[in-house]
Amino acid sequence: MRIKKGDTVKILAGNDKGKTGEVLEVIPKTEKIIVKGVNIRKKHVKPRKQGEEGGIIPVECAIHSSKANVVCPKCGKATRVGYKLEKDEKVRICKKCGANLK
Repeated sequence: MRIKKGDTVKILAGNDKGKTGEVLEVIPKTEKIIVKGVNIRKKHVKPRKQGEEGGIIPVECAIHSSKANVVCPKCGKATRVGYKLEKDEKVRICKKCGANLK
């Protein structure tokens, strides 16, 4: 997958189109990502221990990685990710400005 944990991404499709957020988790098996503040759903939680409160809590759910683009730290635009070899090391680059992505 071209998107990594800690990347800043912009959402391209869906109810949260146009929002940006940090990737909290990557699920390579299903090609999904969890982004902070995006695709919020309500989860009903029962109290599990004595004194713990139950209730309805907001939770970020997974979205498909094809619906998000990495935001380049140099040019600040949502871009596709490319690769190039640097000193026998594969490095991710911005397709728009050519800058290295962390």
